[in-house]
Amino acid sequence: QVIERGFSPEFRNRLDAVVQFRPLGIDIIAQVVDKFMFELETQLAEKRVSVILEPEARQWLAEHGFDPQMGARPMGRVIQEKIKKPLAEEILFGKLAGGGIARIGVENGEISLTVEANADVAIPA
Repeated sequence: QVIERGFSPEFRNRLDAVVQFRPLGIDIIAQVVDKFMFELETQLAEKRVSVILEPEARQWLAEHGFDPQMGARPMGRVIQEKIKKPLAEEILFGKLAGGGIARIGVENGEISLTVEANADVAIPA
């Protein structure tokens, strides 16, 4: 009925089916976090950077990267702002220039990034 009121008959005639979506559960959102983090880990592997995502950070991302109206669409923006940008700074100009480990956790209600350079790589001054 909503579709009949909202769209013209010409448009409705082009629809094959109407699919109703249920809201995503927190377990599904956590899987979306895992997917984004796997992609990030794959990208960082060539830079010799490993990522450790603490469980509380995974939970934080699931909560802050999800919107009931938009689903998991905001997840990419949250990961970009809170994880990828700080990591890029460390890789380009910081301790991770020669590789290392990035540990992602939560401190004071926000995502935190702790980095550890590879021991066998000299850090440029």
